[in-house]
Amino acid sequence: MSSKKAWSGRFRLPIAKSAEEFSASVHYDKRLYKQDIIQSMAYARCLQKAGILTVQECQKIIKGLETIKKEIDKGKNPFKASCEDIHMNIEMLLIEKIGEVGKKVHTGRSRNDQVSTDLRMYLKWEITETLIQIENLQKSLVDLADKNIDVIMPGYTHLQRAQPILFAHQMMAYYEMLQRDKDRLEDSYRRCDFMPLGSGSLSGTNFGLDRKFLAKELGFANITNNSLDAVSDRDFVLDYLYSASVCQMHLSRLAEELIIWSSYEFCYITLSDAYTTGSSLMPQKKNPDMAELTRGKTGRVYGSLFSLLTTMKGLPLAYNRDMQEDKEPLFDSIDTLKACLGIMAEMLKTAKVNSERMLKASKKGFLTATDMVYYLVTKGESFRTAHEIVGKIIAFCEECNMQLEYMALPDLKKYSERFTYDVTRILSAESSVKAKDVHGGTAPSRVKEAIKRARANFLHN
Repeated sequence: MSSKKAWSGRFRLPIAKSAEEFSASVHYDKRLYKQDIIQSMAYARCLQKAGILTVQECQKIIKGLETIKKEIDKGKNPFKASCEDIHMNIEMLLIEKIGEVGKKVHTGRSRNDQVSTDLRMYLKWEITETLIQIENLQKSLVDLADKNIDVIMPGYTHLQRAQPILFAHQMMAYYEMLQRDKDRLEDSYRRCDFMPLGSGSLSGTNFGLDRKFLAKELGFANITNNSLDAVSDRDFVLDYLYSASVCQMHLSRLAEELIIWSSYEFCYITLSDAYTTGSSLMPQKKNPDMAELTRGKTGRVYGSLFSLLTTMKGLPLAYNRDMQEDKEPLFDSIDTLKACLGIMAEMLKTAKVNSERMLKASKKGFLTATDMVYYLVTKGESFRTAHEIVGKIIAFCEECNMQLEYMALPDLKKYSERFTYDVTRILSAESSVKAKDVHGGTAPSRVKEAIKRARANFLHN
């Protein structure tokens, strides 16, 4: 493959070897080879349509590109750093295969609009793949919720026991988070679905190319409206990185709870041996490393977002070489998010719930105190007064080391004459959960509705 630069005409000295190595990107942007080849095929057809290529020249270019793709698909790696990036590597390979006609494929096209188009094509595909991964994790959550629909656990605020809830309700909370992540990614896809090809370096092209034809050939719903903006825009990458960061944050929160719940202090769940590791020193250890790594990798995705935001913040229009720094953080974030989604889905499928431990925990810590407040409200007491009354009762129970449900009626009446025999019916964790019978609540009937809606949504998609 020739090492002559496509831009070497006006230069008297060759580029320094160190500068060539410093600026090369083919070692990571080679993953765009399929998009670049597909794009060049469509571009050749567009050039033929504009009268720049003959039918025979177009066919020769397309056939040459097809051959190159098959060779790369089979594992051949003909790329050279001396050709800088994937785009020039493909073009030089084409020229080697078909001769002078290969030099016509770049007519009217710049690497500025070429790389943006490739990247959008690639990102659209990866967003689709990520959406599938998210739904797989959602299915694991829904299955785990359904399997443990009757399990009661403490709900927490400030990591302090608050009110009894269904374990399934907690799992479905993560389903809802992931549903918002899907919405964000779908919106990111929509903004990514604009084709910049035909913008040239910054001002458009002289050849009257049919950009709508190109967009249809490449599967884009829209074309960009301003050539300057088109080649200098990386908002679509930032949109993805933001969406990925939020999704990764949700995964980190789930991972944190799995880590806490699998500890001996909680013992709410048991993670499979297949997704835990041991200690090189302490033989008894079973560490939730996959969850910890998911939590830890969140920082990498955040870093990618801030890296590109910082890169873009001071760039004048139009393209600047700084923008080459968009790909490594994007590629790493895509790989990281997909890996974390996959491992979390697998881990949840094999996790076992300790229902007895959860129920036992939900019966300690005065978790039904709020239900007692609501009871007094239904008897005619104001909420604030009821809240104060129950607070005093809790203080008494703590002094006596006694749970709320064991308070005798005469003792309760010392605090309020509104208490009657039926107060004992509302003080169990089971009754507390059933009482939250509102849309979005933790009542078993409502959680079953949520699971049913989720499964219907899976079928719809």
